[in-house]
Amino acid sequence: MATGKLDAEAAIKRNPHPDFNKVQAERPPFDQSSKWHFTQTPKPSWKPGEGANDPSHLSESHREIDPYAEGRPAVHNYKLLISGIVPRPIGFVSTISKDGKSTNLAPFSYFSLISHDPPLFTLGFSGGMDRPKDSLSNLVSTKECVLNIISEEFIEAANFCSINAPLGTSEWSFGGLHPAKSKVVRPDRVQEAVFSIETQLVETREWESKVTPGKKTGVLAIVEGVRFWVREDAIDEEGVLIDPAVSGYCVQRVRDRVC
Repeated sequence: MATGKLDAEAAIKRNPHPDFNKVQAERPPFDQSSKWHFTQTPKPSWKPGEGANDPSHLSESHREIDPYAEGRPAVHNYKLLISGIVPRPIGFVSTISKDGKSTNLAPFSYFSLISHDPPLFTLGFSGGMDRPKDSLSNLVSTKECVLNIISEEFIEAANFCSINAPLGTSEWSFGGLHPAKSKVVRPDRVQEAVFSIETQLVETREWESKVTPGKKTGVLAIVEGVRFWVREDAIDEEGVLIDPAVSGYCVQRVRDRVC
């Protein structure tokens, strides 16, 4: 395990609970009795111009925060953003090395859909091209990856794939999930996923820190969906709508440990 990664985890402190097992033991069991259902909006009688449903919050004051204020660590912006922009979809990305000898499976919280024609998605990678994560290295070298959407039925396995594994070590075995062959791209898709998307790389862009000039802090990848896989019991006859009651999608993280 890379020392640099361990140091970064110690500084970021993404998990606010040092003893998570103890904290989890104090919580009630996962509630499977509550089924997916649609509800009305909070105020169905709302009319144009009425504003917020609860105007009392207008009396609350706001704090101004400069993300580049002197002495403000970049990690403070990270923790502010991941706590403020919720829920966020998680991209469960499978890749393969150019020589085909190693595979990678990792969850990414910097993930989003940005277009349907063509189907385009973004992935954000921490760190620069000089020290790429396995997923980024594989994606850049092969121009391919598979996006798998996480469901509650395998949330623990997906979460464990965020482990800082040694270079070249596959997370597939750690999670115990099953690879299934893709149609267009080389990386396997996750058999347990209700929805998977085979994608090809469109372009990447590297970011540089504004706090530490010259330090590469992130890479944006745009990928295009070239094949969709949807479990038969979750999709309608026309192949248009996925039933959320079947998919059981998880959009928030269990331990706040994925990258």
